[in-house]
Amino acid sequence: MDWTLFFVTTTFALYIGIAIWARAGSTDDFYVAGHDVHPTVNGMATAADWMSAASFLSMAGLIAFLGYGGSVYLMGWTGGYVLLAVLLAPFLREFGKFTVPDFVGDRYYSDLARIIAVICALFVSFTYIAGQMKGVGVAFSGFLGVDFNVGIVIGMVIVFFYAVLGGMKGVTYTQVAQYCVLIFAYTVPAIFMSMIITGNPIPQLGFISNAAGEDISMLQKLNTVVTDLGFQEYTQTDKSMFDVFAITGALMFGTAGLPHVIIRFFTVPSAKAARLSAGWALVFIAALYTTAPAVASFARLNFIDTVNESTYIAADEDYQARAAEIEAAGGTPIPEWYGDWEVTGLIGFEDKNGDGIVQFRGPNAPDQLENEVVPFSADIHVLANPQIAQLPAWVIGLVVAGGLAAALSTAAGLLMVISSAVSHDICRRTLFKSMDDKTELRVARGAAAAAVVAAGLLGIFSSQLGFVAQVVAFAFGLASASLFPVIFLGIFWKRMNKEGAVVAMLFGLVSTFAYIVYFKFGGGTADQYLFGVSPEGIGFVFMWGAGALGIATSLATAPPPQDIQDLVEDIRVPGTRQAHGIADADMAPSA
Repeated sequence: MDWTLFFVTTTFALYIGIAIWARAGSTDDFYVAGHDVHPTVNGMATAADWMSAASFLSMAGLIAFLGYGGSVYLMGWTGGYVLLAVLLAPFLREFGKFTVPDFVGDRYYSDLARIIAVICALFVSFTYIAGQMKGVGVAFSGFLGVDFNVGIVIGMVIVFFYAVLGGMKGVTYTQVAQYCVLIFAYTVPAIFMSMIITGNPIPQLGFISNAAGEDISMLQKLNTVVTDLGFQEYTQTDKSMFDVFAITGALMFGTAGLPHVIIRFFTVPSAKAARLSAGWALVFIAALYTTAPAVASFARLNFIDTVNESTYIAADEDYQARAAEIEAAGGTPIPEWYGDWEVTGLIGFEDKNGDGIVQFRGPNAPDQLENEVVPFSADIHVLANPQIAQLPAWVIGLVVAGGLAAALSTAAGLLMVISSAVSHDICRRTLFKSMDDKTELRVARGAAAAAVVAAGLLGIFSSQLGFVAQVVAFAFGLASASLFPVIFLGIFWKRMNKEGAVVAMLFGLVSTFAYIVYFKFGGGTADQYLFGVSPEGIGFVFMWGAGALGIATSLATAPPPQDIQDLVEDIRVPGTRQAHGIADADMAPSA
């Protein structure tokens, strides 16, 4: 039986079935799942929404590839979720709106502020979704043995069904199923590999245990292996301390400004439920995030052991016959999985010295041989892990299904942000204020369908941006610089006004986006980095500038109306708005 086909087909049938069962019948269902999702269910859905292709596929791959330097993603995303859960989520739920631009438009009593928030949300969401579609392309291309771009197109078709049909209601319950799939798919192979490499069945403990049958720790062994090949020690990083700090900060504060995560807290019935669902989500997230460092180190060690100094076999050769010849001559044939992934274009072999042997080398290789594993994408580590470790076929199939679940769950959440921004914030709340619910629902579905196509194209053309997690990091930087300052100040400083919000968002968005474009496409080099901060972390630096400009502009202009200032005080005390008789409809925006 083809276990991969079985798991992928079964899980996709489940997702589409849930979408049909939970088909949205109103705008309330489509945007916020009727405000009646149980906190535990919402916690699980939030975890799936949060643990995207970047978490499932690329985070462990980046840690495996970069070693300690890749841990900034783990620290930033974990800390960011805690920041969001404690600092923002309950208050945003208390405000009672559908979307982040809705909050900005009403809190800052301005349609202009709403439109700029929509633009920021679209920039963030499309940058983020480019990373997810890259993940979809990686998973589908590996599963089907097709080109990376073909994999993205297949993923577009699948996500269209349950995002466009079900809206947030369908996405919520689909994400619950996807969480169950992805966490099982992530931990099962980790347990297998921990047992093989360290003899310990708990990956988190195997990670810090001795290698099986040896007197040195697994990490010490890995350090020795990688340095012998010319790489820096696995437990070291070549990033400056401030750059590590800035990237971690951008990921943390960007989390607190991500529209697709914040919108999940609008689906529960109260601010108390928002706090509870945040706590549950943290528990569900921890199950994967504490396993990722172990998966990364096991992957790096396994990859080197099975690929380095092996004899290459081309994809068009009879693998079994050629492997037998190599073994008879006393050589080691390259594992069969290498050819399976080579056809995707994500890994390859360039025989630079003409000996037919694969040399995996770092820039400081003592024998002066160049690295011949070219290209090499860290995004394949998690998906290829079961094959590299020669785990059972059903584990391989399970991991592919988990990777697809992770990528598609977050892509669906982002599509909801994009469609609601177009249909609700631009059309109904700004341009066509007399639009009825049925028309708005049709516009929302049309916007979601268009966003699926745009997301797929972005995924195809995002290959120059980097690994999945790096592409996603750019979205966090944009969110931290543009949306976080106005959300935070909008909740905790009643003097913040519409002029300050507009200036802060524009500065944060334009400066961060320009910096990323210049250094990724404009020819900028690392020695030109501002304060030595890479594009992944620059959002943290510009966030402070955006906040300072917003505060200065607010102090230099008229304060907000008294009812807005009263509202800011009210939303910080759960239940106060309702006790004072303040309804959402009372917050009509003005120009």
